[in-house]
Amino acid sequence: MSSMKALELIEYEKFEYKEVPLPEIAANEVLVRVAACGICGSDVHGMDGSSGRRIPPIIMGHEAAGTIAKLGSSVDASKWAEGDRVTFDSMIYCGNCYHCNRGETNLCDDRMVLGVSCGDYRRHGAFAEYVTIPDHILYALPDGITFEQAAMVEAVSVAVHAVARTPVELNDSVVVVGAGMIGLLCLQSIKAAGCGKTFVVDLDESRLAVAKQFGADFCLNPSKVDVIETVVKETHGRGADLSMEAVGITAATQTAIRTLRKGGSCTLVGNIAQTVEMPLQEVVTRQINLIGSCASSGEYPACLDLIASGKIDVGPLISQVRPLEEGGDWFSRLHKGEAGLTKVILNP
Repeated sequence: MSSMKALELIEYEKFEYKEVPLPEIAANEVLVRVAACGICGSDVHGMDGSSGRRIPPIIMGHEAAGTIAKLGSSVDASKWAEGDRVTFDSMIYCGNCYHCNRGETNLCDDRMVLGVSCGDYRRHGAFAEYVTIPDHILYALPDGITFEQAAMVEAVSVAVHAVARTPVELNDSVVVVGAGMIGLLCLQSIKAAGCGKTFVVDLDESRLAVAKQFGADFCLNPSKVDVIETVVKETHGRGADLSMEAVGITAATQTAIRTLRKGGSCTLVGNIAQTVEMPLQEVVTRQINLIGSCASSGEYPACLDLIASGKIDVGPLISQVRPLEEGGDWFSRLHKGEAGLTKVILNP
């Protein structure tokens, strides 16, 4: 076998489901037969050229799972075998730089992301029948977890890493701004970490309904209620202990900061706008902690366990599971913001 089917972005906003050469496997890599791959928001932002990180031609896709089809010559055969069910980190880190040696693999100086092509590198991803993966970013799937659930682990890891960066204390109140997929996973993750009263803020009532399903105590639509006033009222007049911003725009960032009590902490997860306006004097005079959170750093095993145990439920976030050949159409529907679509997973 020398070729495979793949969904390739051949020019901005134009996909082709086509035959491409089977990727060559390096000594430290495994060839994974892809079973499921999710469409990430970053892929949608990349397909139209807006992010500058999906320069065509490129096979995108980094939220995936499958089975090992072949081992590279230096891969430890006592640890991995053909047929093993696996998932993998979206980020390929070197393991040797200053940050990797500190355990900050998400900050690796030489990191590459699967399915990304930018000015520095091009690394084809998993919207294909096969993908090559360095063995040091592989993770075995627990029994009972489906490939579709496993394809959600990258998104779950972003939320779990953000919570790990947040100074959570038992029964803390928390405001999650943004009830998209990452925001809803942040809600589940921070509840699992022991938070008490939870508030979720979004303009979309259908998203707030899902937040309610996941156990949010207050689901607040800024077009209908005064969010800051409500949060302050429900937290003994102080404001919330913690907030998590999962949008990445000025209005959401300001809400996340202004719903906090003095000395509270805001974890910034959203990443849409390059810059936002921040209420600097409020941050300084109210001694607010601002915490940035990037991707994940070693949380995959914990995330897989959380999914397998049901402590984090990804099922309601999966909107569609469709064949890879239909991928171009589903990208278009996500790009247009079709109502009711959260996560679309493609099966090669």
